Amino acid sequence: MKVKRLHKDAVLPRYAKQGDSGFDLVAVEDTVIKPGETKLIKTGLAFDIPVGFEIQVRPRSGISLNTKLRVTLGTVDSGYKGEVGVIVDNHHQVKYRIEKGMRIAQAVLAPIAHTTFEEVDELS
Repeated sequence: MKVKRLHKDAVLPRYAKQGDSGFDLVAVEDTVIKPGETKLIKTGLAFDIPVGFEIQVRPRSGISLNTKLRVTLGTVDSGYKGEVGVIVDNHHQVKYRIEKGMRIAQAVLAPIAHTTFEEVDELS
């Protein structure tokens, strides 16, 4: 998949281990998230996602387990060519600092399926 660096410090995605389903998304700048606040963490990357696929942005289990930060699940469609960001909520009573270079989320390239819709009076 083609990826464009939009920031000089952006880290190109890679899989941490062979066989992993998700590749890491890395914060491109320091960000402070206050208690109860939601922030968009920049990655400095844009992707040329193939038609018929999406990127699913998911939390990293270590962050979910060890902090009160929660990554919001997200979908990046093939038509989106802008910077991919990670939406993060701080559920802690103190501010939390995301540091530049921190692996903040993971992303999975996944196929999508489309359907047609038929309105009916009853479902089977």
